Amino acid sequence: MTTSSIAGRTTAVAARATDLSKIYGQGETQVVALDRVSVDFRQAEFTAIMGPSGSGKSTLMHCVAGLDTFSSGSVRIGETELGSLKDKQLTKLRRDKIGFIFQAFNLLPTLTALENITLPMDIAGRKPDRQWLDSVIGMVGLSGRLGHRPSQLSGGQQQRVAVARALASKPDIIFGDEPTGNLDSRSGAEVLGFLRNSVRELGQTVVMVTHDPVAAAYADRVVFLADGRIVDEVYGPTADTVLDRMKQFDAKGRTS
Repeated sequence: MTTSSIAGRTTAVAARATDLSKIYGQGETQVVALDRVSVDFRQAEFTAIMGPSGSGKSTLMHCVAGLDTFSSGSVRIGETELGSLKDKQLTKLRRDKIGFIFQAFNLLPTLTALENITLPMDIAGRKPDRQWLDSVIGMVGLSGRLGHRPSQLSGGQQQRVAVARALASKPDIIFGDEPTGNLDSRSGAEVLGFLRNSVRELGQTVVMVTHDPVAAAYADRVVFLADGRIVDEVYGPTADTVLDRMKQFDAKGRTS
């Protein structure tokens, strides 16, 4: 794969959706959650997906991440076409190529922080790269808490464990579904800072669904969805520019 740079941005694609549609139900009860969406997520770029409730943002992320099936179109992670994979191949791709951070931290209560971080690799029978693991743990500030179980950690610390778990296996791309939704503003800012640093310092690719303009401002670009379609994108977002766009979509929704 060739990589060039346009305006300081890499053109190598970590994930790509082409004419992606997702339809629930049939006849009068049919709901079009995604309507022929085409979007690239470039390597070493932090993208936020935003839109009103019901716009399709979580559906888009779940389809691109291989967590949900789609009705038509195509999804690629790197060079791999998801639609051509059997269940076992898809499970392996998610395990080897993708990291996930959810709003609910999804930690196992009986395991220590370190055991939770290395769990996906333990399941896969792979040994972690110790140097990489140490750098990830250092970056998220967990060095002194590795022996603690989730119940002994604050919400922010638990989400740091989830971030470290997503980064530890060196995935090609990390998907976050409202990763700061259950956190106070300070803890949320810390977690977003770690994701931002993972893009800048580790060359990670991050795609995050959020409803929060402040969270979106940590991203390199924001993709806006409405009614299952991409309606806008902004590079170098600020909380104010994102909020202004969201207000415009709300106004259009009220007048249409």
